[in-house]
Amino acid sequence: MTELHLVRHGPTHAKTMVGWSDLPADLSDTAQIARLADHLPSDGIVISSDLQRCVTTADAIQRDRHRLPHDPTLREIHFGDWELKTFAEIEANDPDRIRAYWETPGDVRPPNGESWNEVTTRVDGAIDRLITAHQGAKLIVVVHFGVILTQIQRAERLTADEAFAHRIDNLSVTSIKITKDGWITDPINHIP
Repeated sequence: MTELHLVRHGPTHAKTMVGWSDLPADLSDTAQIARLADHLPSDGIVISSDLQRCVTTADAIQRDRHRLPHDPTLREIHFGDWELKTFAEIEANDPDRIRAYWETPGDVRPPNGESWNEVTTRVDGAIDRLITAHQGAKLIVVVHFGVILTQIQRAERLTADEAFAHRIDNLSVTSIKITKDGWITDPINHIP
């Protein structure tokens, strides 16, 4: 059995669409970070997105765990021209597309960005490579909101809209067990 422990990075406090922008994480809640690090398997293998908010969060929880190189295919959704804009700013210029993007996720994409289906394909490929390379391991994957939702959608066989209904807090962990009989989520959005 392989385990995925999907950790959402520390908060950026941005009130805009943050995808591929490389904003830092606020890691000042050292007690929460310590609880998270204690909760994660001590023999886990740590990997993260290459964006600094994930890299520094992974640094904070790594301890003596083995670390893999950062992986750019584990990045957040690429919001393209919407990057670092508020929902209101985007809605003022592109109301139909922004509503369709969030209300009917799938093939709709931000200008110069990627659709939900493209994100899912990218992330599924990255996770599949990790599982294949580290069968039977406990993988601690420090990533983003959207990345975690792709794997919840996959594990629970949800529609994109159903996956988007999940709350994923910063510094939370979503665990998925991959067995010969399928994928099992337990728990989702756990805050140690």
